[in-house]
Amino acid sequence: MKDTLKTTKQKQAHPPMKSSQLMKLFVDELKDIYWAEKALTKAIPTMIQNASSLELIEALTNHLEETHNHVERVRQIFEILGKKPETKPCKAMQGLIEEAGEIMKSCEEGPMRDAGIISAAQKVEHYEMATYGTLRQFGETLNLTRVVVLLAATLQEEKAADEKLSTVAIDAVNVEAASEAI
Repeated sequence: MKDTLKTTKQKQAHPPMKSSQLMKLFVDELKDIYWAEKALTKAIPTMIQNASSLELIEALTNHLEETHNHVERVRQIFEILGKKPETKPCKAMQGLIEEAGEIMKSCEEGPMRDAGIISAAQKVEHYEMATYGTLRQFGETLNLTRVVVLLAATLQEEKAADEKLSTVAIDAVNVEAASEAI
């Protein structure tokens, strides 16, 4: 009985915090990543079109499908929070997408461009991993259990995409780009 009472008090002491400064920041960051993920559903196809390595094309194509799922998960999180899904322009992602475009234009078609695409894509993945990791931690602090599960799933997919890009780079693309004459 004493243990049950303690558990009940613990649960009551940490209900979801619907209105706090951290919740405000959480929602603001959620709007930012929602915009970023939607922008990536438009940017990744350009990377796919510019890639020549079949392994890179496959990795980007798979991650594009996951990115569509990430958009849906963020929308679900807004629903769980009882908020309308909204975006806020993500200046960081705007810059990363712009930089990816510049890299693709400046690199010669073939392994060199593929290496550039991987570089740009990994910068994107690292930004997303930082964002989802932070959001997950905020969600844990705010006691948003269902939200944390969704964020953790996306974080794992972002990490896996980053690892896949590293594998493609190490196993083929970087070696081929290094062996090409200028």
